[in-house]
Amino acid sequence: MLRSQLNDALKEAMRARDQTTLSTVRLILAALKDRDICARGNGNPDGIDEEEILGMLQSMVKQRRESINMYEQGGRLELAEEEGNEIAVIERFLPAQMDAADLARAVDATLADLGAEGLKDMGRVMAALKERYAGQMDFGKAGALAKAKLNA
Repeated sequence: MLRSQLNDALKEAMRARDQTTLSTVRLILAALKDRDICARGNGNPDGIDEEEILGMLQSMVKQRRESINMYEQGGRLELAEEEGNEIAVIERFLPAQMDAADLARAVDATLADLGAEGLKDMGRVMAALKERYAGQMDFGKAGALAKAKLNA
């Protein structure tokens, strides 16, 4: 479904002559194609699944946020603005992100479901969070929150 949304967005951007959306969607599709080729080499003829696509999109947003910080530190505000525009395009394909309260509830629920008691369970907790909430949360924040709760 996400693949068809991306292809539709590409066509729509071409029709509207929206260069920012067009170039960003092309970057997404190129990254997707690259990951599909790797997946085929690993014995998955269909390429990557929706969950992995969402993870890829989240990593693209994270990379751009890091770039914005670097550009702002370097005084290149026009490049930071371009990166911000790309983030807006990428986020159109991601589900709505959880706010802090929802994130805390999701971490608490996952810890309770798994019966996690210490840091040794951190890997299981993060794997479960990524499976249940792919594309919906910042896993860096979720990991820090889970770690704090497991240390307590």
